[in-house]
Amino acid sequence: MELRHLRYFDAVAETLNFTRAAERLHVTQSTLSHQIKQLEEELGAALFDRGGKHVRMTEAGEILRSHMTPALEQIDLGLQALRTPAVAITGSIRLGTTPSFNTRMVPQCVATLLNQYPGMAVTVEELAAGQILKRLRSGHLDIAVSYPPGDGGDLWFEPLYNEELRLVVGIHHPLAKRRRVRMVELHGVRMALLHPQFLTRKLLDDCFHQAGAKPIVVAQMNSVAPMIALIRQTDLAGIITETAVAPSADLRVIPLEDPTPIRTPGLLWPKGATRSPVLKHFAEIIRRAAGTGA
Repeated sequence: MELRHLRYFDAVAETLNFTRAAERLHVTQSTLSHQIKQLEEELGAALFDRGGKHVRMTEAGEILRSHMTPALEQIDLGLQALRTPAVAITGSIRLGTTPSFNTRMVPQCVATLLNQYPGMAVTVEELAAGQILKRLRSGHLDIAVSYPPGDGGDLWFEPLYNEELRLVVGIHHPLAKRRRVRMVELHGVRMALLHPQFLTRKLLDDCFHQAGAKPIVVAQMNSVAPMIALIRQTDLAGIITETAVAPSADLRVIPLEDPTPIRTPGLLWPKGATRSPVLKHFAEIIRRAAGTGA
């Protein structure tokens, strides 16, 4: 197995189109197909399902790509570092994110990137999940931290982790001393929640409906940080991912059950889009931060 085999595989995996992948690699389609065939024979497994009108990755292909992508990213960064000092690398990255990730994780990841590449510029847009999908498809975003796109056949989604949403209240709230709270117990409770345009709010509304609970929503916000500030200053309760709430003496974070709201954030980017080595490295920074629960 040679490095070119892996790069050919990566190009087809990103585009799911042998013609476009061959154009990107500046080789003929027959050469590309032959190289992929050699790789499959060496591995003893089909990496792509070529039946029908569309190319799809097999389970073996998905497994190979999940392990191979970080290695290729490190190789690209190493080659770029040899050619150009990190301080001389310039460019821009446009990241879309939903509010909860923009409270702690995204700023930390951006700081890590800029400390390593001070010549880079990063634009972060805090948006609802639906808006993120539109801006990725229109080319106005390079990458995003969000949720599964549903009908996103033109987008790659890489799950990062599963997370529980939890009840957040001030220390004097009637529920502050509870170890766990059932969703039905939030019936009639005064709450601050995200605006209905956000997928997280839709998830919570489904959980309330399932539990037969109707909270009194007196504040609807489009960002998590102001919601936390509001909870600190009032008798309102909120439901927020624990990773978005910094440890604080004046707040309590309580697990929810029956049902437990769970969501799966991940990385999103357009299929077939060219990703620079620095953008690939930024994705790896996000993966590491997600792995540590930052």
